[in-house]
Amino acid sequence: MNPIVSKLSPTAARMIRMDHSHVLAQFHKLDPDTSATVRSGVLRSICAALEIHAQLEEEIFYPALRKAGVASPALDKSVPEHDEMRRLIERVRASDTDGEQPSDAIFELMNAVMHHVADEETQLLPAAEKALGKERLSELGAEMTARRLELAKPRAGELAVNLVKAAPGKTALATVGVLVAGTMLVNRMRRKRDHQL
Repeated sequence: MNPIVSKLSPTAARMIRMDHSHVLAQFHKLDPDTSATVRSGVLRSICAALEIHAQLEEEIFYPALRKAGVASPALDKSVPEHDEMRRLIERVRASDTDGEQPSDAIFELMNAVMHHVADEETQLLPAAEKALGKERLSELGAEMTARRLELAKPRAGELAVNLVKAAPGKTALATVGVLVAGTMLVNRMRRKRDHQL
């Protein structure tokens, strides 16, 4: 694993909490006065973030918890909740094309996400912190960061467009700047790694 990624990555528990905060903040942008363009960008950003988040948890975090012997009803129902979330994401994407008032699918997705977040933050993450410890959570965080970059890379254009749509004015410019800087950093790290090999 790249030592820079390892050093800059949050722990797995912190990353999951950050993802939760990000998605909940995005939901707050969906008020009745939100323009159709901004709403579309926000919804697409939420859907992509949730898909990547769920895949990271299912591939890396949940197996680590099971291997550590964590037994929790919240863990048992996490994957089925992700499956329901994916079903709702498809409904949200289908309803996003009309550009009108928020659909029931958006409210259902918001409700499902808030319920899932509550279970993870009150039950699963404390159990993970107790069972795995800071060092293992740091290792998992670095692994999840590297995998997040892999998952985001083929969707980079889509993610950038949605972020710009969801962030009006100066915020959009700052967002694009951060994306460009992040891309340059990742490319630089790859070149350095390739040179060392």
